[in-house]
Amino acid sequence: MKPGSRHQCFVYRGAPSRHLSTIAQVIHEKLKQNHRCLYLNSPPMVAGLRSYVAAAGIDVAHEMAKGSLVLSSEQRHLRGGCFDVDAMMRTLADGLEQTLCDGYAGLWATGDMTWEFGPRKDFSKLLEYEWRLEEFFRMHPELGGICQYHADTLPEDALRLGLAAHPLVFINETLTRVNPHYVVPEWFTHEAIEQPEFESFLTRLCASSGIAR
Repeated sequence: MKPGSRHQCFVYRGAPSRHLSTIAQVIHEKLKQNHRCLYLNSPPMVAGLRSYVAAAGIDVAHEMAKGSLVLSSEQRHLRGGCFDVDAMMRTLADGLEQTLCDGYAGLWATGDMTWEFGPRKDFSKLLEYEWRLEEFFRMHPELGGICQYHADTLPEDALRLGLAAHPLVFINETLTRVNPHYVVPEWFTHEAIEQPEFESFLTRLCASSGIAR
């Protein structure tokens, strides 16, 4: 990955299980770099990733026991089934602080946005969350991660907002690209994510399951 490629957006269609091997490879590399790795998703996806991480040559039980690998389906950041931006940011800040106190070089996290936003599927706070997350990433170089946007389970508007809020696009375990349609908060307008060029870029990402052509 490119230096500084820390807050990334992964947009794809199709079965999420197709990409577990890729995520497992990233986790493998991050563990070797002395990062604590956190994966947030549904119980079936957590179970699936555990298998792929083991297949990548990682002693899953050992890494989880010592706290290097955290595979979780908890949704404590939800309030009444709705996504709470403040709660999620506190959880992340506390997690990073604890990670550094435990002697790790940093924290790497990835999660499925559909799962993170809970059963009510209220994405009204998505843009606020991603902008606050980007600011937090810039303030804390020890933090890295990928926000996973599954196009088959998210509304079109959520995909557009999510893509616009990420400076980097995750392609695979060895390639990250600069997002040409990233919009900083002070310049954001809904018209910016409705331009033909933006739509074409998003369509290519979705059609190729995250592999830009």
